[in-house]
Amino acid sequence: MRTYHHLGIPTKEKREGEEYLPQFKTYVCPYDKNPYGIEWMRYECDAPLPELVKTVPHVAFEVDDLIKELEGKEILIAPNSPSEGVTVAFIVDNGAPIEFLQFDKQRK
Repeated sequence: MRTYHHLGIPTKEKREGEEYLPQFKTYVCPYDKNPYGIEWMRYECDAPLPELVKTVPHVAFEVDDLIKELEGKEILIAPNSPSEGVTVAFIVDNGAPIEFLQFDKQRK
């Protein structure tokens, strides 16, 4: 099953409440702290992420089976765990990045 989760928008503006993800050289204003579910993301110039993710907004979906969702898709970012209890991956669909998140069952 796939359920809408959040909208991620790249920005160059520093925002109050940013959290730093050192492995991605990215500052994030978490979606769960925004009343509209927007995740603002600001990247350092040498952030090790695809240019498409750093420049184009993405929509994110929570999925039950991440590997199944990725089958046959153009993978932009392979599955990884940016924080405990969640695995994410990005695909490309019609030129836009799409994020899938799978949460550990214990987390729910």
